[in-house]
Amino acid sequence: MTTVVMNQGERVQDPPIVQALLSDPRAGWLWVLPRIWLGWQWFEAAQHKIADPAWVQTGEALRGFWLNAVLVPETGRAAITFDWYRSFLQMLLDAQAYTWFAPVVAYGEMLIGLALIVGAFTGIAAFFGGFMNWNFMMAGSASTNPLLFLVAVALIMAWKVAGHVGADYFLLRWIGTPWRGLPAKAKTPTSSARALMGWADDGGPDMRND
Repeated sequence: MTTVVMNQGERVQDPPIVQALLSDPRAGWLWVLPRIWLGWQWFEAAQHKIADPAWVQTGEALRGFWLNAVLVPETGRAAITFDWYRSFLQMLLDAQAYTWFAPVVAYGEMLIGLALIVGAFTGIAAFFGGFMNWNFMMAGSASTNPLLFLVAVALIMAWKVAGHVGADYFLLRWIGTPWRGLPAKAKTPTSSARALMGWADDGGPDMRND
């Protein structure tokens, strides 16, 4: 694996605090509250949508949101800053994609919320949640999206341990990742075990004469 090496011959590493927060399983306890809080925000938002026929049946709620987003007023600023994103939403409107896209949003929010609350596939759930936040913001809706997006990014970065106090404790062990990981290192013997094996303090066998 390629790494960045300084002139002194040392590899560039993340600060210890970053390594502890993002890789140490014990940090999973620190991520419990942000993870469950974010999951509840998505789950609660989904409940309102799933109970509304304008979201899960006709899609008119999403259609109205898109129409307001693509509107370019004669005075003042438009909700959407980037023309390419406005064209993208207009294409979805012309194709009447809101009829099927609205239920996807509603039930997708519920799945994201449940996954985050139980800590299942935390990094993936946070990614899709953050992606939805990003789209809402691109469409000109701020609301709580910036804060939710920030927490989602943090959970994505801490994906290895953010769900450790949750279902990921088992899922990451059973399923693993699509890419290959490094082999687990053998445990370093304790001082007493090293003494019994006649190891020196530097970690190798004691070669001193009795």
